Amino acid sequence: MIKRLFSLTRSPPKFCIQKSLARLRTHERSVVARYLRAFLATRSRIAEDHIESAVLRGVSQYGLLGAGFDTFAYRNPHSALHVYEVDHPATQAAKHCRLAAAQIAIPAKSYVSVDLATVPLAKALAASTFDSSRPAVFAWLGVVPYLEVASIKAVLAYVAALPEGTEIIFDYGVPPRSLNFVARFLYRRMAKRVEAAGEPWRSFFTPQEMREVLRECGFSVIQDLGAFEINARYFADRLDRLRVGAVGRIVTAIVAAHSTSTA
Repeated sequence: MIKRLFSLTRSPPKFCIQKSLARLRTHERSVVARYLRAFLATRSRIAEDHIESAVLRGVSQYGLLGAGFDTFAYRNPHSALHVYEVDHPATQAAKHCRLAAAQIAIPAKSYVSVDLATVPLAKALAASTFDSSRPAVFAWLGVVPYLEVASIKAVLAYVAALPEGTEIIFDYGVPPRSLNFVARFLYRRMAKRVEAAGEPWRSFFTPQEMREVLRECGFSVIQDLGAFEINARYFADRLDRLRVGAVGRIVTAIVAAHSTSTA
């Protein structure tokens, strides 16, 4: 864009350059926002597709780890499904205020207030009505990149020790070095945002590294979706070309009785 301005005049007015830079920044933000919006919607879609299938199998427990402002519990179509929102007390307090302001009724569900950086998930859920003798589905969305590897493994090991049929759906970031130029550019933009908010990304995994972590923790059935698989499955027929980028991947890990791996 700036090259086009320089082709019009050898000494472009200052306001022209400022306007061009502003347009570039706006375009930059819009590209990042589109990729991010698509990814956020997809990971929730995948989690809710899995909980729908699980309910048909008789699963009645759904844990939202780091629930944040997730809205599933307030539009839950499954009367037999008990939702456990696990999150930091401060985040839950803010959510309660938002719900009250919006006059949204709080359904029969459980808030599990805990700082998982200091209290193990097992201990937090043991203090609630969660039944560890029965299978459950967990959604752990938008959390893993902010944690150290030891904390990630601790949660995965707990979930893997639950009964057969238990599932966990989560997303993770791939190492920036594995990305192409455009993807690295988008990564840097998003990384600056979260770091400026005081919550930098701390962990990255290649698909092979993540598979090894999951196997080490006790999972044997693993589905790991990257941009190619996600776009082919969920965005192939969109006329607006909305799609996800390559920065993040979405995993479903299932507790199985037999060591059978699926790609």
